[in-house]
This record gives sequence, C-alpha cells and structure tokens, in this order.
Amino acid sequence: MNVLLVLGHPRTNSFCGALADAYCEGAREADVDVRELTVADLEFDLDVRVESPENQPLEPDLQAAERDLEWADHLVFVYPNWWGTMPARLKGFFDRLFRPGFAFSFYEDGEGAGKEELLDDKTAELIVTMDVPPRIYRWLLRQPGNHALKRATLGYAGVRTTRVTNLGPIESSDLEEREGWLEDVRELGRSLETGPESRLGRTKRAATSWLKALRLQFYPMAWIAYTIGALAAVGSGAFSTGAYWLGLGFLFFLEAATVLSNEYADYETDRRNTFAGPFTGGSRVLVDGELSFGQVRAGIAVFLAATAAFGGATLLAGAGSTAATAGTMGTLAALALGYTLSPLKLAYRTLGELDVAVTHSVGVLVLGFVVLGGAWHDPLPWLLGLPFLLSVLPSITLAGVPDVDADRLAGKRTVAARFGVDGAAAVAATTAVLAALTGALWQLLDLVPGYGPAIYLGLVHAAAIVWLLRNRLDPDAGAQRIDLLMMASLSYITWFGVVPLVGLL
Repeated sequence: MNVLLVLGHPRTNSFCGALADAYCEGAREADVDVRELTVADLEFDLDVRVESPENQPLEPDLQAAERDLEWADHLVFVYPNWWGTMPARLKGFFDRLFRPGFAFSFYEDGEGAGKEELLDDKTAELIVTMDVPPRIYRWLLRQPGNHALKRATLGYAGVRTTRVTNLGPIESSDLEEREGWLEDVRELGRSLETGPESRLGRTKRAATSWLKALRLQFYPMAWIAYTIGALAAVGSGAFSTGAYWLGLGFLFFLEAATVLSNEYADYETDRRNTFAGPFTGGSRVLVDGELSFGQVRAGIAVFLAATAAFGGATLLAGAGSTAATAGTMGTLAALALGYTLSPLKLAYRTLGELDVAVTHSVGVLVLGFVVLGGAWHDPLPWLLGLPFLLSVLPSITLAGVPDVDADRLAGKRTVAARFGVDGAAAVAATTAVLAALTGALWQLLDLVPGYGPAIYLGLVHAAAIVWLLRNRLDPDAGAQRIDLLMMASLSYITWFGVVPLVGLL
C-alpha cells in the first residue's frame, strides 16, 4: 500500500509536524510505502485567478504533489483546526489541485449528464489538532471543518474517509498528554498493516451499506395493509399473535429479497440515471460499489431462504385454510419477485406499477386476512384493499419520471417510459382522485369497517396532488427531480392505511 501524508500546518516545527513524524514511523513499521508532503514547503499561488482552476497552470511543486497523489492509495492529512476548519494554505492547496480533470470530471453523452469521481480508488484519514475540546467540536459545533474536507472536498472526488482523529485541547495540554497523543498516532500508522480501516469501521460500513440496500423506509406500507387484513379477519374475536408475527416475518423477508433483486436487475437503469433521489433510482449500492454483485446475489438467497422458512412456519401456526394461505403466499412471492426478474419482468412490460400497487395493498391485506382465519373469497379484504391499491398508484407511477430516460435506454417499459411524463401524470391524477372518492364512498355507505370521517381529508390531499402535477411537473422536460411530488404522493397512502388501521383497532 502506498501512503501519502500531507502536513497542512504552515509551521513545520509545530506539534502537527511531530504527529506527522510519529504517524510515518508507525506506518513504516507496518511495512507500507510512505511519502511525506509538507504544504508549507511548496511554492505555489494559493488563489485561483482564472474562471476555472483547470485553466491555471500548476507550479512545479504542485505538479510533483499531483504525481504523489496519483501514486497514493491512502491519504493522511495532518493539520490544525483554525476557526473551525483548515489553515488557508491547506485550503489553497485543495483549491488549486482538486480541479476538474484531476479530481473529478463532468460528462454528457447518450446516457445523459453526470459527474465522474476520478479519485475513487483512494481512501483518506484526518488527524486534526485543536484548542477546543474534541467533544465540544464534535457535538456542539458539529465538526464543520471535518465535514467540509471529508464530504465536500475528498468525497466529491470519490475519496472515502475511513477515520477522523481529533486531538486537543492542545494549548492547555502538558507533556504527558502530548506524548500520549504521539503514541496514539504512531499506533494509527502501525494499524495500516491490516489496511486503512479498522475492523469496527469495516463492519459499520458493511452494515450501513446493507441497510441502505434494504430500503427499509418502504416496508411500513405492506405492514399496515397486512395488519388491516388481520384485524378485519378476527373482528372482535381472538387474535393469534404467533401466526400474525410469523406472517409478518414472511412479508419482511420477501420484501427484502424483492428489493435486492430489483437492485440487481435494475443495475443498468440505475447506472444511467442522472436524477436519482431519495425516492427513486434504487439504493445505488451496486452503482457506487458499496456492495458487489456476488454479495447482493448471496443476500437474495439468504432472504429467500428466510422467506420460505417463515412461510412454512406461518402455514403451521395460521388460523385459516392452509391451502388459501399457501396460495396467497405463492401468488405474492411470484408477483413481488416478478417485478424485475424473469420470466415475468413486469416492470419491463408496463405492468410494474400495477404489480407494486397490488402486492402492497390488496395482496398483503388478503394474506393477513387468511392467516388470521378469514376466507380468501370474502369480499371484505378486497373492498378494504381497493382504495389502498388506488392510493399506491400515484407514487409508484410518478417514481418513473426521474428514471424515464435511463429506463428507456435500459429497455424498462414503465408507464412514464411508454406513455411519457404527461401519461404518468394523467395516471397519477386519475388514481389519486379515484382513491379519495372510493374511500369517501366506503365511509358514506358504511360499506366496510374502519373508515371514519377522517378519510374525507383524502379528497383535499388528492386535490393537492392534482395541483402539484399541473404546476410542478413539466410534461415536456423528460426526466426531472420531483421530490415534492413524491413526498405528497407517498404521504397520500397514509389516509388509506392509517385511517382504517386505527378504526379497526
């Protein structure tokens, strides 16, 4: 491993200099190749004096620094925290060197526009001295300098920061404290023997990537529908807690396997997507290299095995017909996995939106109903599920708008990809209004239990969605970020989930 240590203190005889020496000693004991770069010794203009930094020629010292950065696998920055951030000379070093063409680049081609991170093969760590107690800097001041360098500078170029070490307060420290810090930093250098990241750091990063991949924020919708079905089945009778939780476990693991299979199958469209946001474009763990294809395949297999195990346990513990429960589970699994996987690949046949709406409303609602003893042919779960189904369609249809260009290039035939942004808007508006009208009708006629007067507020929410579609969506713009519309349409589902759920409790 090649390690470049950058000393950012403008005085080389500072305590930061001693820390840099200690780190290099430890790193050499770990048998890694180390180079030192002292910013104070470089001769260069700190200021960018042209419109863009790539148009300002690099001085010889910066040219040598650039070659060192290219050589390095791991970057170590040692500097003092002044006024909450780095010294001006180190900031000038980044201003001049981390420029387009070296640290990052912008592109525009047949796949759309985007940014490429050119230093994404490197890791980094920060060793920062300060006069404020590190806890105050971290928890009260919120580490502005650390975040700026870690995320806005290094992160923008693709460099992943594996460790940040804050040391202080320096001014009031005694010799014993400083000797202790020197030994701590020397040990950080030695730790490179096992890589630039600690075992705990690797574990936390892996756990974070898996949680990101699972997209847990979308699971409550299925849980609510399942619970409505379960409560509707038992009415005022006995509630089989064991069967309920086993069935919920089946749903959780099926959802996890489905989300990962979508991530796997949709890699091409996610890779091409330049409008990915919190609601669309997948979790991007494959696109960003946080997880490998092999890891995602293994995750799918594990979650499918857990789905089968919980499904079998639910059949044994369920209060309803074993055949009806097994049939509902099998249908749900086929539809859920068939969203992107062969042979169904419903998302590629303009049936994906309907598939998601059915599986996350009527499908799981009927499952809860039959697991707790209801009959699948009873009209109650289907009537309860209809407005829920209609309320899901606006959000899942609009989710195709930011992805529309990438989906077309990847051959994914969503409603937006097939009928255009205006077609997706028409479907979203129509189904939002139908959901509100159906829910209001159910309450007005007292057709199903659980629907109270609060459901009429869904009419107001539907009107707001229609207004946003007319005023915040450009039908001629193609792919576009629509975060406000997505929040409005996703929250719309609440009326048709929470209102009947509370009414049945």
